[in-house]
Amino acid sequence: MQPIPYGKQQITEEDIQAVIQTLQSDFLTQGPKIEEFETKFAHYIGCEYAVAVANGTAALHLSVLALGVNEQSNVITTPITFVASANCVRYGGGNVCFADIDPATGLLDIEKVRELLESKPKGFFTGIVPVDFAGLPVDLEAFRQLADEFNLWLLEDACHAPGGYFVDKIGQKQNCGNGKFADLAIFSFHPVKHIATGEGGMITTNNRELYDKLILLRTHGITKKPELLPPDKGGWYYEMQELGYNYRIPDILTALGISQLQRADAGLQRRRQIAIRYDAAFRKEANLTILNPAAYLADKTETGHAYHLYVIQVKNRRGLYDYLRQHQIYAQVHYIPVHTMPYYQRLGWKPGDFPAAENYYEHCLSLPMYPTLTEQEQEFVIHQIKTWLTNEAN
Repeated sequence: MQPIPYGKQQITEEDIQAVIQTLQSDFLTQGPKIEEFETKFAHYIGCEYAVAVANGTAALHLSVLALGVNEQSNVITTPITFVASANCVRYGGGNVCFADIDPATGLLDIEKVRELLESKPKGFFTGIVPVDFAGLPVDLEAFRQLADEFNLWLLEDACHAPGGYFVDKIGQKQNCGNGKFADLAIFSFHPVKHIATGEGGMITTNNRELYDKLILLRTHGITKKPELLPPDKGGWYYEMQELGYNYRIPDILTALGISQLQRADAGLQRRRQIAIRYDAAFRKEANLTILNPAAYLADKTETGHAYHLYVIQVKNRRGLYDYLRQHQIYAQVHYIPVHTMPYYQRLGWKPGDFPAAENYYEHCLSLPMYPTLTEQEQEFVIHQIKTWLTNEAN
């Protein structure tokens, strides 16, 4: 059997032809495919505006700049995420303030966030960056209420959750990134994500003012829009109105994204099927815990989990990790708590600050989860884990 990674892109003949057509067109970058991708992605998510950028980290960076992060900003996020969720605040000169996770979900614990907010005078904190970790949507309705109480903005890191949703208090589905509760949301199109463009990212919002800022910041802070310029300056005239960046994404990659988007729902359904099979295999294992089992409701209502990752927890994580690699199953660990990174320790954070996050890290392992994972491959993964658990018990 071939090696089995934890995540993997799927590139079809349709994807290849979409890229070839763009290569043969007049535009490799700054062309019509970018706006087409933005429009179609906004429709898929259910938001008003979408801004395509070079990668998910660029999306985070531009978002905090548009939200006004500066040296006086204090922003709360989770320690269980990829470092970019926190680093973006530092890019803007702000201070990162971590709060612990809910051990049952791996998500930022809203009660811990409230405790942190109440520990300082109102106005001390400026925003929150909740993360839809592993594809499980944050309850942004609850976070919006908390943010409004303390006059904070919300930036949803939805990199793991395109197509995911939660159900609000009146029973309506709220798609991750739809802009109903968060001021901005960001997505990544890295190859292991649901939609792959190689590199790429997207920012979504329902706020026209923020959208206009993002468009300006994405391309050096330069505009050629006539309505923003003095009259009669000539067709060549442009102005740099802000200190922006070259965070553009080329047409080649957005052509791939448009093609991938066409089968996003099918990929999401396949991820959920894989999760259900893992659940059925492991739910009765005494020495293994599933983080957020699929847990279909009694009426078979579909879960809103997007399953970028399928995470289990075991006592001897290193032992299982090494055993699986011996059998060419390349499970992965997501994530080392950000506050324990040397950079953040130099800023004053230290191991022991967030017990739930650190305990989660000591035991977590992400199993193979991608739409082209075959039933035979998944059964092999399940068999090897069960074999290891039996050996551990003996």
